[in-house]
Amino acid sequence: MAAEPSAHALIAKHRPTLDQALEAIRTRAYWSPHPEHPKAYGENGSLGMAEGKAAFDALLGTRLDLAQPGTDDWVGGEISPYGIELGVTYPHADVDTLLPAMKAGQRAWRDAGAEARAAVCLEILKRISDRTHEFAHAVMHTSGQAFMMAFQAGGPHAQDRGLEAVAYAYAEQVRTPDEAAWSKPQGKRDPLALTKKFKPVPRGIALVIGCNTFPTWNGYPGLFASLATGNAVLVKPHPRAVLPLALTVRVAREVLAETGFDPNLVALAAERPGEGIAKDLATRPEIRIIDYTGSTSFGDWLEANARQAEVYTEKAGVNTVLVDSTDDYKGMLSNLAFSLSLYSGQMCTTPQNVLIPRDGITTDEGAKSYEEVVNDLAKSVAGLLGDDARANALLGAIVNPDVKARLEAAASLGEVALAAREITHPEFPDAVVRTPVIVKLDGARKYWERTDDEAAYMSECFGPVSFAVAVDSVADGLDLLRRTIAEKGAMTVGAYTTSDEVAEAVEEVCLEECAQLSLNLTGGVYVNQTAAFSDFHGSGGNPAANAALCDGAFVANRFRVVEVRREA
Repeated sequence: MAAEPSAHALIAKHRPTLDQALEAIRTRAYWSPHPEHPKAYGENGSLGMAEGKAAFDALLGTRLDLAQPGTDDWVGGEISPYGIELGVTYPHADVDTLLPAMKAGQRAWRDAGAEARAAVCLEILKRISDRTHEFAHAVMHTSGQAFMMAFQAGGPHAQDRGLEAVAYAYAEQVRTPDEAAWSKPQGKRDPLALTKKFKPVPRGIALVIGCNTFPTWNGYPGLFASLATGNAVLVKPHPRAVLPLALTVRVAREVLAETGFDPNLVALAAERPGEGIAKDLATRPEIRIIDYTGSTSFGDWLEANARQAEVYTEKAGVNTVLVDSTDDYKGMLSNLAFSLSLYSGQMCTTPQNVLIPRDGITTDEGAKSYEEVVNDLAKSVAGLLGDDARANALLGAIVNPDVKARLEAAASLGEVALAAREITHPEFPDAVVRTPVIVKLDGARKYWERTDDEAAYMSECFGPVSFAVAVDSVADGLDLLRRTIAEKGAMTVGAYTTSDEVAEAVEEVCLEECAQLSLNLTGGVYVNQTAAFSDFHGSGGNPAANAALCDGAFVANRFRVVEVRREA
């Protein structure tokens, strides 16, 4: 076919990277082909810092034309959490025209095979990587992340997650051989002999419903998992964070066209203000796969109503840290302070509830009461964010008014151990920057009891809000931890203990309730950060998410294997 020479050239170019990714997901060792440091870019065709900023600036106020069919309007309206209007407009699609056009290219894409599809996906990721600085500014000014976080999480870390999905997709597709010779002995008679061919076939058109906070990091796994398994992909960005995913779609369409495939295999579905097209798209019969990151209510709606599709959701949970004891008190406080502060707590993995026994904990600095632990944690957060320049670099900006409202309301929920303070951003005076609030609450004394504070700590309070929850004992803390995961879900669980028995008990809770656990983190690794190729983001086994990024289950049901048998 026409695409073969170019696709085969990409196989030769990217096969070593694919092999390394396959080895990384097998061993779970550290590996990344995408540099984390901004100065690593600027050579071999990649954009450096100045070029990337200039490329982003050149996008402002322009029309981003993707040349996709069915465009009936131009829409936009993004305003950066840092206060600037992006002014970019995007194609609005007549989906009755766009979806058939997307489906038309699937046959050639299916027949190209798993290796060619993986190579094309890796070329898309390589070109995105070369423009990491441009993408970083796009992520920063749609999500509110500080630049360095937008650069790393929105750039190399997102690209790692996309590559990880491609590796899992390839591994699952080649698990079954392309052909097999089958012979069944029949005693004195001739054996029964068949030749069998096996082909992975896509489910159909996949829908990626993007989120506001991590448009690329959360969007790339589903996008590349579906594309690598032969499906066309329609990307529906969050209306406040269109630009990073629109740029992604443009790069994907360019690579597909250059390699002889139909560029309409990847398309954008931007929406008018207040249009709310996600429900209509999600229930169309052409949509056979959905990837979603966002609120629990809409995730539950998708799981209940998009019955024609395989639905992969990352929703919300109440992340909890249980503190029993520590042999590095300062390290524990420092680690927790950073975890609570990073990106103003606007991460689905940020700890919300810190469970502390009323009688206090044992440490390398002696016994510490509940009040001392809470006050010392508050001091640690305040010290970390005491310098405004460092605070701006860690906190970023509040992404939307709902987060700001929750932060302001939190002070009325209990005794405030650390009040939020307003910080002025020197470069973006209209940015809303706030330090976290820590509120003291009373935990249930027994599993079957309730307290007046339960409504607060048993509900997700997304943003820079944390609750220091007093529990009667470690055993009661374990009960509350178990109930929280089972009823509300958790993307992350943390614990601090010097006791092997307590560590084993926490681990057992997390194994039974299916939650990812981090024990005794006191250094430069934090409970709310995960590394592609090694860490699983979410488990798919509790109410916070029905899928994990990334494992075999995340990709294997995006395609089916069709068998053709013939007499030998």
